[in-house]
Order: sequence, then C-alpha cells, then structure tokens
Amino acid sequence: MRILPEDSQCMIIDMQEKLMPTMTRREACEDRALMLIRGLKVLDIPMLITQQYTKGLGMSIPAVYEAAGTDAFFDKRAFSCAKDEAILAALEARNRKTVLVCGVESHVCVLHTCIDLKALGYQPVIVTDAVSSRKKSDKKTALRRAEQEGILLTTAESLLFELTVDSRHPKFKEISALVK
Repeated sequence: MRILPEDSQCMIIDMQEKLMPTMTRREACEDRALMLIRGLKVLDIPMLITQQYTKGLGMSIPAVYEAAGTDAFFDKRAFSCAKDEAILAALEARNRKTVLVCGVESHVCVLHTCIDLKALGYQPVIVTDAVSSRKKSDKKTALRRAEQEGILLTTAESLLFELTVDSRHPKFKEISALVK
C-alpha cells in the first residue's frame, strides 16, 4: 500500500516534558520526530498533538509545538487516543484514513492507539525511528505486535520521500534539506 499525502494525517503522541527524558535513545527519537513533523508541515499534512494527563506529565516539549506550528493539543486520560471522543472527532473531520504516528511510549499509548484505529477502519503507520519507550525491549515487542496487527511500519526519511514521490515534487528540495 502506498502512503498518499491526500489521504494522510499525523498524530504526535505524548512527547511530554516529564516523559521524554526517560525514553531510550531520547535524542535520536526527538530528532527524527521533529524532522518528520517539519517535513509533514512543509507537505501540508494535518497533525494533531496529544498529551497524557497534562497536569501530571506536563506539556509536550516546546520543539514539538514549534515544528508543528501550533500550540493546540488534546489532553487525554485513556492510553489509546482512539478512546477519546474529541481526538476521534478531529481525525474523522479530516476524512483521511492513513494515520501517521510518532511519539511515546511505543508499547502503551502508541500501540494501543494504532490497534484501536485499525479496528475503526484507519490504516495506522508507525514511524519506527520517531517512537520510543523507556525500555528497548518494550519498543521492540510493540513494533512486532503492531506488525502482527496489520499496522504499517516505516521510518521518517522513507515516509517523507514516499509522500513526495520523486524529485519533481514542488517541495522536494525542502524535504531533501530536512533529511540531511
């Protein structure tokens, strides 16, 4: 299945101030997630930011808002974003069935969201280098489970180039500069 820009939207899950410092390979995950978010913004792919219990875990890291060009977010209590009516309504309003997913933690909020989105008729795509967990084994197991559930896996660079299709795309040079 090709990932098409006109059918895609992105969900940035729980990249919060109190969670991110505890993630395995945090800097690499942040770098790739921010590159992805910047690229999706260049390509006009709609995004939404979620936060798990903001009062306790804090806001998303400032770089996420800067890259996405918004300070809007959805506060949630359920681990799965698909269990939140406001988040689901925002996804449905866009009428785009491919949901690109980055954020934390891979084995909880990311995985649970993707499983539930798949059950609701969406095609979730986990951007593997833009997700993390506190333990490497949790991320590895989550990605294996996701694949078994029919969730697509890709990397940030691969995804951005797939969305541009070829070097004639009007935004290709901007995307190319981001991945270098």
